[in-house]
Amino acid sequence: MSTAEAPLASLPGTVVVLAGGLSHERDVSLRSGRRVAQALRSQGADVVESDVDSTLLPRLAELADPVVFPVLHGEAGEDGALREVLALLGVPFVGSEGAASRVAFDKSIATTVVAEAGLRTPAQVALPHEIFRELGAAALVSALGQQIGFPMMVKPSRGGSALGCSKVTRAEELPSAMVGAYAYGAVAVVEEFVEGTEVTVAVVDRGTGPTALPAVEIRPDSGVYDYTARYTAGATRFLCPAEVDADVAARCADLALQVHDELGLRDLSRTDLIITPAGEPVFLEVNVAPGMTETSAVPLAIEAAGWSLGRMCADLVRTAAARGATSGAAGPRVPA
Repeated sequence: MSTAEAPLASLPGTVVVLAGGLSHERDVSLRSGRRVAQALRSQGADVVESDVDSTLLPRLAELADPVVFPVLHGEAGEDGALREVLALLGVPFVGSEGAASRVAFDKSIATTVVAEAGLRTPAQVALPHEIFRELGAAALVSALGQQIGFPMMVKPSRGGSALGCSKVTRAEELPSAMVGAYAYGAVAVVEEFVEGTEVTVAVVDRGTGPTALPAVEIRPDSGVYDYTARYTAGATRFLCPAEVDADVAARCADLALQVHDELGLRDLSRTDLIITPAGEPVFLEVNVAPGMTETSAVPLAIEAAGWSLGRMCADLVRTAAARGATSGAAGPRVPA
């Protein structure tokens, strides 16, 4: 992979970095937003940091040629709703469109789409809370054990940062794991636990087409890559590039690029996967607003690729602004 940075061009307008929101991942989003804002300022960008509240639309209306860089994690930022509002108002933004984000954010839907594209995914069942409650845990626990087998993973269908996720090794652990997942959403997914090496691969399009960054291998000290392992400095060891054979790394990159394409994503995504002992990558989930904190994987991959976070973020802003100039110039503007 070439490590050469593209020639520097001036940044258009004002970049509005959106972070915070009201999801369970608010604190992580604020940390990501601060880092992206600092990176953009290092490239001379005029940056405004904003939360998502009643002041956002008036603020956008006051700015000349704003470009939004969403760094919102969790439902409010990744389910596509806010992105659809920005598109409706004719405000260019970095990242995937609303419809694609909505599909990617729901693990049960995204996994189905990826599996139908011929990529390997874990066996999975999606269960709404109402079904689990009305039909009774005992009968469903038995059926899930027979169909999925133990160990299994239980997680909210919509959400991130491993909140509400549990590894279940015995049938008697499953009801409490389901309750834990339902605390973060109305639908839980129960899926096959795939043994292997956990890696994550970012895909970035700086205006010349999607490129897969070096895979980041994830080794949590606790053995479980949960919320604490993700966001506590020193709790997880990240290896970039991942310590895997070159052909396996290439298959991981291909999988991430195919997921990015099949789900209709743009600009930036991060695909999490497991490499089986046989060297086969298995899709786990995809993120359209990956973390950018000091303990996040994407900045490590950017550095390993020979890029800088500031230049990459600036290129994404330029791409979004150019896209808005060609496709959204005649569209509606934010009402004052």
